[in-house]
Amino acid sequence: MPLNFIFVALGGAAGAMGRYAVSLLPVRTEFPALTFVTNILGAFLIGFISGMTESRKKVNPHEVLFWKTGVCGGFTTFSTFSLESYTLLHNKKYIMGSAYMLLSVICCLAGVLLGRKLAMTIS
Repeated sequence: MPLNFIFVALGGAAGAMGRYAVSLLPVRTEFPALTFVTNILGAFLIGFISGMTESRKKVNPHEVLFWKTGVCGGFTTFSTFSLESYTLLHNKKYIMGSAYMLLSVICCLAGVLLGRKLAMTIS
């Protein structure tokens, strides 16, 4: 059991560093584009991992904890997404806020679907 925490922690650190790296990209718009892209990438990654896990006969549970719980948990930014959505709505940017929330949900669901399909195709 303690080993599980180590795999989650290592994956979480890797995911958090990846998230920070994305935030350093020189993209500055009123629309929270970097969080949007990060969440889509994270959705694709978790879909891919999920698909690989399902398609493989034997999966190391530590790999799953590292990638799914650790990396994806540290990389994706739902709390940031929530704050940015609130801020857009609070600042009366209703159309942009609504578009951001709707597009995030739709694109992240599509990311999971595409990630799973890719995983099933290559395994």
